[in-house]
Formats: sequence, C-alpha cells, structure tokens
Amino acid sequence: MNTKQWLSAQMLTLPLIALMALTRFHHFGDSFSLPDASLAVFFLAGLSFARRWWLFGFLLLEASVIDYVAITHFNVSAFCVSPAYVFLIPTYAVMWFAGSYCAKFKDLNASDMVLSIGVSALAASTAFLISTSSFYLLSGRYPDSSWAQYTSHIMQYYLPHTSSALCYVVLGLIVMKLVKALPALMANHKAV
Repeated sequence: MNTKQWLSAQMLTLPLIALMALTRFHHFGDSFSLPDASLAVFFLAGLSFARRWWLFGFLLLEASVIDYVAITHFNVSAFCVSPAYVFLIPTYAVMWFAGSYCAKFKDLNASDMVLSIGVSALAASTAFLISTSSFYLLSGRYPDSSWAQYTSHIMQYYLPHTSSALCYVVLGLIVMKLVKALPALMANHKAV
C-alpha cells in the first residue's frame, strides 16, 4: 500500500471509528445524543475495507469497550448485556458482508446507490432480527412471553432501529460519492 492509499484509508477509517464512539451510548438517541450508528459503521467499513478483517475485529472490540465504559462510568443501563450479547458478532457480520457485497458497486452512480441502499436495508433488517431474537430468547428478561408479545416487541423497535442505520448509510454513501468526486472537481477548478 502506497502513502496515498494509506492516507485515503485513514481518512475513512478514523471517521467510522469516531462515529461509533460518538453514537453508541444510546440506541435511538435523545435530545442530547444521536442514534447508534454501529450497524452503518460495519456496513460502510465492509464496503470500503472488505478484506481487512483486522478492522472488523477492531470495530467489535471498540463496540465492547464503549459498552463497558458506558455502563461502568456513565450510568448507561446494562439491561441489554446478557448471554445474547455474543450474537452481536453475527449481527455486525451481516452488515460487514452486505457492505463487502456492495463493494462491487464502486461507481456510486444512481443505480449503484439504490442497490447499495437496498442491500443495506435488507442487511439491517436481518441484523435487527438476529440481535432482537437472540436477546428475546436468551437474555432471560422475557421468560414467560408469547409469540404475540415477541411480535409486538419487534414492531415497536424495528423502524427506529433500522431507519437510523439506513440514514447513516445514505449519508455515508453521499460522503463517499463527494470524496470520490473531489479530485475531478479540484482538477476542473485548477483548469479554470
């Protein structure tokens, strides 16, 4: 990897790491914080760095450390930490692999953007089902619940959970498109 490629990789990697660090404290956000961007971070990292597995591992570690710090030092509820917590690995892997799949849409033209958004929507839905189902079944928080209650739980959280991920993905794709177009814009500006 040459210096230009390394700098380019850092210009995307560091903002993704920072985005997760800044948003992971609250799932849906509130008046003082943005919604959690973790799903989108894994999708965008997979899109940009599909073969760099160390980054997938690093992002998993970052998520765990943020959760630990939030719970132990910032009074964030530990309600979601249960035996089901380990299922965040396949949850985030779904997003990573979806992003990796979308890496073939490198032009980021309108059709590529629509395909990437569609794949990310399907992946976010799948990731939601993995994390929610595992929590519902393995956390011990709902021992006597029925399928009707489970369905109600899913319907309550599905839209906020997936829509925030999709908003971050769309914004990330737009930023990537702008960054990709920047050299051509600068060349045109110098020619004028």
